[in-house]
Amino acid sequence: MDGFCLTTGINTLAVTLAQTLTDDELALAAAFLTQLGDTLATIAVVRAQCEAKKNGPG
Repeated sequence: MDGFCLTTGINTLAVTLAQTLTDDELALAAAFLTQLGDTLATIAVVRAQCEAKKNGPG
């Protein structure tokens, strides 16, 4: 997927959510999605480190 298409899609989703959620719901959704993103990034890093250890030195 093209980076421009990805960011445009994310922006469109954010605007749609902002138009349909209350301020409290929007704040909760933002906190939830931030935590989700951080957790996924952590998992990706741990996987990469485990794979690197499994494969040994380059």
